[in-house]
Amino acid sequence: MRRFTAFPAAPLSRFIAQSLTAALLISVVAGGFHRAVAQEAPASPSANPAASPSNPAANPAPASDAPAAVTQLISQIDAAANQRNPQAVLRFYSPQFTHSDGLTRQTLESTLRQVWERYPNLTYQTAIDSWRQEGNGYVVETTTTITGNQTVANRPSTLTSTIRSRQQIQGNQIVQQEILSETSQVASGAKPPTLEVILPEQVTIGQSFDFDAIVQEPLENRILLGAVQDEPVSASGYLQTTPLEFEVLSAGGLFKQGRAAAVPGERWISGVIVRDDGITAVSQRMQVVRP
Repeated sequence: MRRFTAFPAAPLSRFIAQSLTAALLISVVAGGFHRAVAQEAPASPSANPAASPSNPAANPAPASDAPAAVTQLISQIDAAANQRNPQAVLRFYSPQFTHSDGLTRQTLESTLRQVWERYPNLTYQTAIDSWRQEGNGYVVETTTTITGNQTVANRPSTLTSTIRSRQQIQGNQIVQQEILSETSQVASGAKPPTLEVILPEQVTIGQSFDFDAIVQEPLENRILLGAVQDEPVSASGYLQTTPLEFEVLSAGGLFKQGRAAAVPGERWISGVIVRDDGITAVSQRMQVVRP
């Protein structure tokens, strides 16, 4: 996506960059310990040769039928997360823990500590979407909702995130996790813009795609500033503050066309809208795949 001419003063630019970083940070909190109850799963049930109508144990089952061990484990992890207790969370992790974003048990611990130092009142709620038994464990897909408030540069903000994931567990310890989709938002100010975001969850390498962040309120002759950010998902990216460049928007939102990376991978696509009465920053995960 094209870069934009720098417009806001430096303090505002830093605040918005920190807001986007906040959106990514709450992703690691969810991805780090809320989908913690599964054997390693294929990308889809059809990719698993063991899955068939004659083998119901290999097919996803309704969330309402999830075993007590699964529901209890999720409740325990939610409780530890809501207490912001890294040691209580990490006891569910194997020393060989791996994550689709490149996190290890060690980097997860350090990141969690920094997250909760910056955002001490995040709350977590996880729901089971589907599950199935595999070997001595379970394949479980879940949705985690994260909410919280913070103040940056004397500006109160509200953070929200919704993340879907799949995970694996062996011997009551998490050994692998994969994030399937992610949407995060930071809203600040007296009346931050309400946005409708349109972005594909998956594109092929080199494919053109549209990113729209449409302001729902009437423009009413007010000036909007906007910026777009396209960056690879990585463990180091969770704690980096990336500079942003802005432009004055001629319409009621961001309407941009990008081109997918030339190599497969996960991307964070983010947009920021600045209005005189508030700021809204959104970040969504997009997967780049081979044709």
